[in-house]
Amino acid sequence: MKNVQLGNTDLQIAPIIFGGNVFGWTLNEEESFRILDIFIDRGFNAIDTSNNYSHWVPGNVGTESEKIIGKWLKERNLRDKIVLATKVGGRNLVQDKPNTTKAHILKEIDESLSRLKTDYIDLYQTHYDDTKTPVEETLSAYNQIIKEGKVRFIGASNFSSERLINSLEKSSLFNLPAYKTLQPEYNLYDRQHFEEFLRPVAEKYNLAVIPYYSLASGFLSGKYKSQEDLNESARKDKVKKYYNEKGFKILDALSEVSSKHNVSYAAVSLAWLLKQETVVAPIASATKENHVNSFVEAIQLELSEEDLIILNEASNY
Repeated sequence: MKNVQLGNTDLQIAPIIFGGNVFGWTLNEEESFRILDIFIDRGFNAIDTSNNYSHWVPGNVGTESEKIIGKWLKERNLRDKIVLATKVGGRNLVQDKPNTTKAHILKEIDESLSRLKTDYIDLYQTHYDDTKTPVEETLSAYNQIIKEGKVRFIGASNFSSERLINSLEKSSLFNLPAYKTLQPEYNLYDRQHFEEFLRPVAEKYNLAVIPYYSLASGFLSGKYKSQEDLNESARKDKVKKYYNEKGFKILDALSEVSSKHNVSYAAVSLAWLLKQETVVAPIASATKENHVNSFVEAIQLELSEEDLIILNEASNY
C-alpha cells in the first residue's frame, strides 16, 4: 500500500486512519487486539485516539482506548512502525467543558504517554477548543512538550474557522508551533460546515484534513437500513439523526455506485472523501475484518466523474 505524506509534516501514513473510539466500547481488549492486528496486516499504519475515549460508556472512566492501544503496541513491539495520534482537552467524567490551559495539557501529556506506553506522540491534537483560554497559552504548552520530545506535531479538531485562523496567526506572530492537521466532522451527509468555513482555512494554511465520522457513525456503511437495525446498535443515539429523506437518498446513491463497482457502501463513502480537496486520510473505525477490507477497497476504488455527480447530487446541501 502506498503511503501519503500527512500535510506539512514528515509523517508518512496509509490513507485511512483507524478511529480508536471503539476500544473499550464496542470492542473489548481481546477484540481490539484482533482488529488492530488485521488493520496492520492489511498495510495500514496510523491510529487516532483520545485521552477521554470511551468515557460515555457506563462504568468507563475515559482512559480505556489509550490503555488498550498502549498494551497492544508494547506486546506487538510495533511502536516505531505506527503513526500514533491522540487528543487532549475534551470532556470527560470529571470535566464537563473543554480545557486547553497550559497546566492541563502539561499534566495530560504525561498521563497519555504512560497509558500508551511510549515516550512520544506523533500527532497531539486539541480535541475541542476552549474559547476561554487564549490560543497562545495553549500553543505555549505545545511548544514546551515538543521541545521536551514528547510530541512531534500538533493538530486541531472541532474548531471554529475564526479560532483556527487566530491560532495559526498567533503561531506565526509568537514563533510558536502551528497546527499541521485539522480533524473536522465531514462525510457525505455532513458537508456544509466544513466545505463553507473550514476547507478554505485548510487550503490557505496547508492543513492536512483527517475527518472523523467519515462513515457517519456507520450509517454510510448501509448497515442501518431499518428501525430494527438501528434499535440493535450501540450507536443508535448518534445514528438516528440520519434517518430522514436526505439520509436515505444518500444510501440510494451509495447503492447505485457500490453495485456498479462491486464494493461496499463504506468503500464508496471513504473513496468519495479521498477525492475531496485537502482530505489526506479519513478516520474510520472497524469492529470486524470485513470493515477493514472495505478500507482497502476504498483506496483501490477509482470513482468516475459520473460516480461523483451521483454522490454529490444526493448529498448536496
